Amino acid sequence: MNPGTTLNGMFPHSYVVGRVLNETRDTFTFELRPSTPNGGLSFSPGQFNMLYVFGVGEIPISISGNPEKTRSLVHTTRAIGTVTKAMRKLRKGDTLCVRGPYGTSWPVREGRGKDIIIIAGGIGVAPLRPVVYHILAHRGDYRSVTLLYGTRTPDDILYRNEVEHWRARLDLDVHVTVDRAAPTWKGSVGVVPTLIPRAPFEPSNTVAMICGPEVMMRFTVAELQKRGVPDSMIFLSLERNMKCGIGLCGHCQYQHLFVCRDGPVFSYAKVKELLTKREV
Repeated sequence: MNPGTTLNGMFPHSYVVGRVLNETRDTFTFELRPSTPNGGLSFSPGQFNMLYVFGVGEIPISISGNPEKTRSLVHTTRAIGTVTKAMRKLRKGDTLCVRGPYGTSWPVREGRGKDIIIIAGGIGVAPLRPVVYHILAHRGDYRSVTLLYGTRTPDDILYRNEVEHWRARLDLDVHVTVDRAAPTWKGSVGVVPTLIPRAPFEPSNTVAMICGPEVMMRFTVAELQKRGVPDSMIFLSLERNMKCGIGLCGHCQYQHLFVCRDGPVFSYAKVKELLTKREV
């Protein structure tokens, strides 16, 4: 847990819903603000919170907002389960409870002075979004920065306006690809690992950060290895299947590791076997 947070352990705090934005047909982003004047939450890119909807349940969701802005919490999720469907019905002024943040963070400090390649598949761009915010706020600390983002269709692109803004910057190299193109789509077509061979980075001096479906991450790692990126410099988020957030329920246990407690961000060198197991 981030020692700078005002939330501790299992104790939840009340937050008020601010904006709710529909990103796609099944994915939405909502902003939370503390219900007390002195509330606030600091977090590191890659960490997650446990969010509780009164009378419904609690789930872990990665923080997808700006780590520089501690007076608000931003989460992006897909409405596919009982709790997330209830969250989608929340409106401005409604209340839910938050505990956290929990988990390990993306290696933004270790990446200083190196090339950075950020690779996202589908909703996997949400946990990586704070990395982009951090890098842009400290752009001089990094060499080249590349974002590769893949979705199923153009309609599934998250943060569309923001991605367009990033693409327009001269100090970021942003590429978006889709599995199935619409007639009006002018960009790349194909899975996101196919973008890696032509991405501009120096393999021996690169930190790679990946989040997406398991199969996408496996193929992405293989392509990075072909380019010569060391396993110790490839990092992945294995946030799926987390439940309690603190390693008590065992839902996300794999041998001696608990994804929620020891992750969700791991170096590939540490979890090579983990990626061969389905639905981890």
